[in-house]
Amino acid sequence: MASDVDSTPLVGRADQLTKLRSALLDDLGPGHTAAVFLTGESGVGKTRLLREVAVELRGAGALVLTGSCLDIGDASPLHPLLQALRRFDAELTAAQARTSSAVRGLLQVFTEGTPGPDGAGALLERVSRGLHVIAGGRPLVLVLDDLQWVDRSTRQLLLYLLAGLGDLHVSVLAAIRAESLQGAHPLRRVLTELRRLRSVQVLDLTPLDRAGTDRLAAAIVGAPLSAEAADQVWQRSGGNPFVVEELARDLRDGRDGLSDTLREIFLARVDALPEHAHAVVHAVAAGVEPVGHWLLGQVVRLPEDELIEAVRAAVAHRLLVGADDGYRLRHRLVAEVLPYELLPAERAALHRRYAEALTTAPAELHQARLAHHWRLAGEPARALPAAMAAAREAERLHGYAEAHRHWSAALQLVAAPTGGPPDADRPDRAVDRAELLEHAAEAAHHCGEHARALALLEELAGDAAGPPPCALHIRRARYLAAAGRSAPAEAEYRRALEAADCTPRERATAAAHLAELLLHLGRYADAGRRAREALELAAEVEGSTSEVVLASAALGFSEAYLEDPEAGLAVMRQALETAERSGRPEDVACAYLHLAELLTGPLNILEEGVVVARRGAERVAELGLGRTWETRLLAIATNGLFRVGQWAEAEKVVAAALRHRPSGADAVELLLARCRLSVGYGDIEASDRDLEAVATMLAGGGARHVLPMLILRAGLAMWEGRHDVARQAVQRGLTESRSDDVIVLATLAWHGLRAEAEAHASRTVAVDEQAVRRLREVVDRVRRKSEHAARPVRYIVDGFLVLCEAEVSRLDGRGDPELWARSAAEWDRRQHPYPAAYSRLRQAEALLARRSRVATAGKLLRQAHEMAQGLGAAPLSSEIRTLAGRARVALQERPGDPAPVRTRAAAAVVEPTVDELAVLTAREREVLAAVAEGLTNKEIGQRLFISERTIGVHVSHIFDKLQVRTRVQASAIFLRNRPD
Repeated sequence: MASDVDSTPLVGRADQLTKLRSALLDDLGPGHTAAVFLTGESGVGKTRLLREVAVELRGAGALVLTGSCLDIGDASPLHPLLQALRRFDAELTAAQARTSSAVRGLLQVFTEGTPGPDGAGALLERVSRGLHVIAGGRPLVLVLDDLQWVDRSTRQLLLYLLAGLGDLHVSVLAAIRAESLQGAHPLRRVLTELRRLRSVQVLDLTPLDRAGTDRLAAAIVGAPLSAEAADQVWQRSGGNPFVVEELARDLRDGRDGLSDTLREIFLARVDALPEHAHAVVHAVAAGVEPVGHWLLGQVVRLPEDELIEAVRAAVAHRLLVGADDGYRLRHRLVAEVLPYELLPAERAALHRRYAEALTTAPAELHQARLAHHWRLAGEPARALPAAMAAAREAERLHGYAEAHRHWSAALQLVAAPTGGPPDADRPDRAVDRAELLEHAAEAAHHCGEHARALALLEELAGDAAGPPPCALHIRRARYLAAAGRSAPAEAEYRRALEAADCTPRERATAAAHLAELLLHLGRYADAGRRAREALELAAEVEGSTSEVVLASAALGFSEAYLEDPEAGLAVMRQALETAERSGRPEDVACAYLHLAELLTGPLNILEEGVVVARRGAERVAELGLGRTWETRLLAIATNGLFRVGQWAEAEKVVAAALRHRPSGADAVELLLARCRLSVGYGDIEASDRDLEAVATMLAGGGARHVLPMLILRAGLAMWEGRHDVARQAVQRGLTESRSDDVIVLATLAWHGLRAEAEAHASRTVAVDEQAVRRLREVVDRVRRKSEHAARPVRYIVDGFLVLCEAEVSRLDGRGDPELWARSAAEWDRRQHPYPAAYSRLRQAEALLARRSRVATAGKLLRQAHEMAQGLGAAPLSSEIRTLAGRARVALQERPGDPAPVRTRAAAAVVEPTVDELAVLTAREREVLAAVAEGLTNKEIGQRLFISERTIGVHVSHIFDKLQVRTRVQASAIFLRNRPD
C-alpha cells in the first residue's frame, strides 16, 4: 500500500529520517554492526522512508544495496540480496569494472550454491566475504522492504551478519508490516532475539498527526483544503499517508465516492482476518464509536474468551484500536466499505442487536445511539421517541448543533414509512409535527444554520397547528437579523408590534429585540426609545428576565453613546449580572456582546473591551453557542486588537473563530474583521475574496454591515491606486447610510477625502469637486452631531476630524505639516499606531514638499517605518520607503543595519521559544493571571488580600519586565506561556 509517487513531499518524517541516519551511519563505531527494523501498518510510509534514507546514506558516502522480499516463502533463497546486487550491477559504469567484477562473482555464488552438511554456513561465509570485497572499505547498508515475507536463508544471513560472525561490518534497515507478524510467524522470534542486541532498534512508524495530514493533502491538491474537506480527510484516513494521498487525489480530480483501489485494499485486509475477528470488525463498523466491550459482546454473541481473542486479532491486524472506553476503527474508511459487503437484512439485524442491547441496559442508555440503531434497523416508530429524547438532552447541555440534527431526524422519522401494517398505537402517531418543526427551527437558529431555520419556519407557518401570526413575526425577525438581513427583520418586528393577537409578553419581546436591532444599525436614539418602551412593558409581565436583559443592554449602550458613559456602563454591567443569574445562554451572550462592543467601539476602552470580549467568548462557548455568539465576540476582540496594533494576535483570534464555520451575520462579522487585517497587511487577493463573500452574503439585506464593507473597499482600492473605485464606495456609503454612528461616518468621510487627495497627488484621476463638497458637508454634520454625543465618542470622532482636515490640506498639492503633526499626536494619545504612522508619513511628505526641516522629516519617516514594520503593514511600509528613497532618507539610524521586517506570515507563526514569564516573581505571576481574567486592580486586590495601590505597583513592574504598555499585551503574553 505504499505510494510510488516520489514527487509527493515527505511530510512529518523529519525526526525519523535524522534518527535513522544517525543509528545506521553517524553513531556507528568502526567494526560495529547496527540494524533498525521499521514496523507499521500498510500505507504508513515505510517504503517511502526507506527510499529517503537510502538517498541520504548514499549522499554520505555509504554503499547502499536495496531489495524487497517476495510473498512466496522459501522458494527463492536470498532473493532480496540477489535483487539488490543485480540493481547495483546495472548502475555501475565502465570506470567501475573492478567493483562490477566483484558483484558478478558474488552473483555466481548464488547460482552455484554449496553442497554438503555445512553448505549453509559456507554459503553465508562466502556471501559475507563477497560483500566485503564489494564494499571496498565503505560503510555498507542493506535496505530491505517487506521483511515480513523474508525467506529462511535471508533470515539466517541477517543473523549471521549482525552477530558479527563474518568479517563484514554492515548496517541493516528493514521494513515490516506489523499486521503480518501474527501467531507463530518466524520473524517474530528473530526480532525477539535481535532486540537483545544493543545495536538493534525496532521503531514503530505511526500515522501522521492532524497537521501533517493537512500539509500532505494540501500539497497533493495544490492548495489548502477547506475546513470541512480537511476534517473529512483526517477522519477517513486516520493519518495513514497512502490513504491521505488517495483521498487528496480524488478531491483534486473531482472524483466522488471511494476509489476502487482503497475499497479493495481494505476489503482484502478485513478478509484476511480470522472468522470471529471478521465478525467483530463488521460489528464495530456498524456501531457508534467507541463501542464498549460489554456492548460488543451483546452484539456478536461470542463466549468471552473467544471475543477477547477475536478483538486481539483485529487490533493486531491494525483494523481496531482499543481504549478504556471501548473500540474504534483505526480508519473510518472501513465503515464505508463494509456495509456494502452485507445483505440489507444482515445490516438491519446488527443494528437491531445494538438497539436491544442498549435498551436492556438502562444505566448505559444513550438516546442518540438508540435512535440511530432503531432507525437503521428499519423501525422508525421505536426510533422517534429516542430521537426526541436525544434532542432534549442535547438542548439541556446547550449542544444546539446536535439538537438540530436530532430534531431533523425526528421530522424524517415522522414521515418515514414503517414497512408494516397501519397501527393506531404507534408512538409517532401522537407526535405533533408542528412541535417538531418549532424545536428544529429554534435549534437551527441557535447553532447558526440561519437559512435552515428560516426554511423550517416557513414550513411551520403553513401548518394549521402552528403558532399565531405575532409569534411567527417575532421568530422570523430574530432569524432574519441573525442571518444579517436587517431591513426585513426590522419590518417583521414592527408587524409583530402591530399584530392584533400580540400579547403583553410578545409586545415586550418584540420591543426589546427591535431595540437591539436598531442599536446594531447605529440608530442609537431610536434604540434607546424602544429599549425604554420594552422595559416598561416587561415590568408588567412576570418572568420577563430575557426581555429586561436585552432592553437594558440596548439602553445602556444608547445612554453611554449619547449621554453619560458611566451611567450607561453601569446599566450594561447590571444587565450582565442579571443575565448570569438567569443562566439563559442567549441572555448571557447578548450582555457580553453589547458590553464588549461599547468598550472597544465608542468608548475606546480597548484593553478592557478586548478582555471582556475574549472572556465572554469563553463563557458562551461553555453554553453551547460557539458557532454564533462566540464568533461575534471574537470578531469584536479581533477589531480591538487591530486598533491597538496587535495584528498578529488578532489574526490568531479570527482564525480560531472561523474554524467554527459560522454563517449569516456571524460570518459577515468575522470576514470583515479578517479583511481589515488583510487590507492592513496589503494582501489584496485575500481582501478581495473576503469582500466578495461579504457582498454576496449581504445581497439579501444587512444594512449594519454595509458601511464597514464599503470603508474597507475604499481602503483597499486606494492601496491598489484605484482612486475612482474608492470614491464610488464612499459615495455609495453616504447615500445608503441611515446610521447615527458618527464614528463610522467620520471614518467614511476620512476615506473619501483621502481618496480625493490621493487622486490629486497621483494625477491619474481628476479630483471630483462635487464629491469634495459633499464630504466637507458630511464632516460638518459629524462635527455638529458629535457635540451631543458622550465625551468618549467625541474623543474618537475628533481624531478622525483632524485627519479629514489634514487630508483637505493635501488637495492644494502641499499639505499642512502642522495639521499632520496634530493628527499624529492625537492618535498617539489614543494608542492607535496605524493612523499615527500614516499621519507621520504625511507630515514628513508635507515638510519635504516645502523643503524645510529635512532632518525632522527623516526622523518622522523612520518612526513611521518602524511602526508600520512592527504591524506588518506592507503597503504603508512601501509608501514610506518610496518617499524616503526620493528624499534620500536612510530609514535606519545606522547605515547597514537591517530593517526590522515583519511579514504577515512571520507574524502569524511567532511562538515563544522560552518562558517569557520567567522574569516575574511568583506574586507577579498571580497578579498577571488575574489581569488576564479581566479583573480590575480593586478586584485583584480583593482576591489576593492586597491593597489596590500595591496591585498598581505590581502591574507597573510586570509591564516593565515584559516590556509592554497595556493590559491586553500583558494578557496575551500570559496566555501564550501558561501551561495547558
